[in-house]
Amino acid sequence: MASTTSFPADTVPQAPEDPLFGLARAYRADNSPLKVDLGIGAYRDDNAKPWVLPVVKKADEILRDNPELNHEYAPIAGIESFTSKAAELMLGADSPAIQERRTTSVQTISGTGAVHLGALFLSKFYKGSRVVYVSNPTWANHHQIFNNVGIKVAQYPYWNKETRGLDFDGMKSTIAAAPEGSIILLHPCAHNPTGVDPTLDQWKELAVVIREKKHFPFFDCAYQGFASGDLARDAAAVRYFVQQGFELVVAQSFAKNFGLYGERAGCFHVVTAPAADATTTITRIASQLAILQRSEISNPPLYGARIASTVLNDPALFEEWEGNLKTMSGRIIDMRNALRSKLEELGTPGTWNHITDQIGMFSFTGLSEAQVLKLREEYHIYMTKNGRISMAGLNTHNIDHVAQAIRKVVGETL
Repeated sequence: MASTTSFPADTVPQAPEDPLFGLARAYRADNSPLKVDLGIGAYRDDNAKPWVLPVVKKADEILRDNPELNHEYAPIAGIESFTSKAAELMLGADSPAIQERRTTSVQTISGTGAVHLGALFLSKFYKGSRVVYVSNPTWANHHQIFNNVGIKVAQYPYWNKETRGLDFDGMKSTIAAAPEGSIILLHPCAHNPTGVDPTLDQWKELAVVIREKKHFPFFDCAYQGFASGDLARDAAAVRYFVQQGFELVVAQSFAKNFGLYGERAGCFHVVTAPAADATTTITRIASQLAILQRSEISNPPLYGARIASTVLNDPALFEEWEGNLKTMSGRIIDMRNALRSKLEELGTPGTWNHITDQIGMFSFTGLSEAQVLKLREEYHIYMTKNGRISMAGLNTHNIDHVAQAIRKVVGETL
């Protein structure tokens, strides 16, 4: 019988499997007791188990014991006690932008939803260059999100293969050469996937170039507090740009720093430049964001935002959360030190200081695609084909196996 579908293969071709989810599927199917998952972008404890933050457990108990708790709709823009504290967390409670009432915040479906809402808003209302510049490489989803709303994506250099660090000159010169008024997407901390961040002095240089070219900064912050363990330090780039009077937007995720991955708690913030009509401007922007949110999801989900709000609004719980952040970031830093030490002790060809120079959940190892596949096939070690590893997947039980496998593979493929 002939096909009568309205969606034949030439109009709806089979899409490729998402690489990260395909990697996770292959890992789950592997029955080897030696298998190691270094692809997952989620924190794991020393026993390779998900970690529910102790402060999240406390907040959960507070919510469950609240007799007034119900499951009515949240406002379109989200829970105000959450979004206002999220803005303070990112911008600083003493931020001039907050004090001058030229910010607006919308609760989103984690960081992905925040990037999408920002991209959609810019596609409808931004009158500058219709091109967004993202780092090469960047989080793969950035490309699809912006393409889906009709904004073209270009790249600026970021990763230097030779130094396994930041190609700052290439980054700066490309942004300087971009058409005036381009959208520049920036990772303020714990760059995904490389783990390489500009210094604060380099951020200041970039701010000069971005101002000269009238570019529009779009910050995507998924790891505040998770990178260094210091919330203010991880937000320093955003706060500097705000202090310099930039008009900008920020996508903010609470997946990593609260361990609320599946609860999808996030925020999208808009900051307008200082001006006599700034408050009027932000009110208009907020009204349009509400319309976009209404047409997409109507109302954001409650649970993750309630957990975060409970912690952000309670000084004792907030202090405990900062301790939880130091636990996670500290364990990852320990794994960086251990991996580098073991690779060097084994005499692994090449230099490995980049492992400890980088920061955050991910490290760009410099391993080739062929080496990555060999590690998977022969040693049951799973990572993305570009050599990115999740440091959270390392622990005291598997790090010897991983270091020895890398040593063998690198030595065999020279």
